[in-house]
Amino acid sequence: MSRIGEKPIAIPQGVQVDIIDDNEVIVKGPKGELKQTLNKNMTIEKVDNVITVKRPNNKKFNHSLHGLTRTLIYNMIEGVTKGYEKSLEIVGVGYRASKQGNKLILNLGYSHPIEIEEEPGIELAVEGNNKIFVRGIDKQRVGQVAAIIKDTRRPDAYKGKGVRYSGEVVRLKEGKTGKK
Repeated sequence: MSRIGEKPIAIPQGVQVDIIDDNEVIVKGPKGELKQTLNKNMTIEKVDNVITVKRPNNKKFNHSLHGLTRTLIYNMIEGVTKGYEKSLEIVGVGYRASKQGNKLILNLGYSHPIEIEEEPGIELAVEGNNKIFVRGIDKQRVGQVAAIIKDTRRPDAYKGKGVRYSGEVVRLKEGKTGKK
């Protein structure tokens, strides 16, 4: 029995959820609108202000889709009401970030600055010169943009320099030892 898939989803005040045949779910809220087509095997029902997801049988494929479908719908509702945010920090001497218009400019020790443009629906913000915030209503896209920024300079294994998620612990390797 899927524990997550069985939980009903309460629709908060000010959020409109439309379920079109072919399992296309459209969620409109104060922060925007999200649309996603989900697997046709799942039955998505909206009664009053509660959404329930049901599966046709207990086959492994349907069993695994059950919780996923429910979580995707829940994340859409959370996104249009509260939104999502990922924060990154830059560690290293001379490494810095700045914002020029809709571009994020990263100086990370390369011979050139790295420019990342804001996508529609994603907001990039810089606090100080070493904190970056990625905000948006789509959880998947926020995480993807944050991962792209982190990939510009992953934390070094010996000194820890680079871009990392806030609160991420980077385990440092021990350096070379002298000859005895």
